Amino acid sequence: MTILILNGPNLNLLGRREPTLYGTRTFEDYLKELEQLYPSDHFVYIQSNHEGDLIDAIHAYGFGRAQGIVLNAGGYSHTGISLRDAIAAVTTPVVEVHITDIQRREPFRRTSLLTDVCAYSISGLGLHGYQKAIEYLKQ
Repeated sequence: MTILILNGPNLNLLGRREPTLYGTRTFEDYLKELEQLYPSDHFVYIQSNHEGDLIDAIHAYGFGRAQGIVLNAGGYSHTGISLRDAIAAVTTPVVEVHITDIQRREPFRRTSLLTDVCAYSISGLGLHGYQKAIEYLKQ
């Protein structure tokens, strides 16, 4: 199974950015763990701070090139109407992941524009949310 893991803005700073909220591990280190847990699966990892790059990746993988997409859109979850439209347009299931519990964050972070067009949404499980998203896609 090919799974695209797509991380949005500021997630390149995991391990350094607000470690009390996001932890001290880099995503690259965590990805190695996922690859060991799922050796028969192929992961494509893309991180971008630019919404258009995220949309391009969804377009490129969202019509069967990947069997699932795990998306942490970061701040674009709350503002990205074009990102929402891209998810709605593709046939590959997209699972939304938030490292923190967005319902316990600032009011402007509590609404995700993406949730209703995603197959599933996971919030507040830290990096473990990515593994839960993969498990959902593998069912």
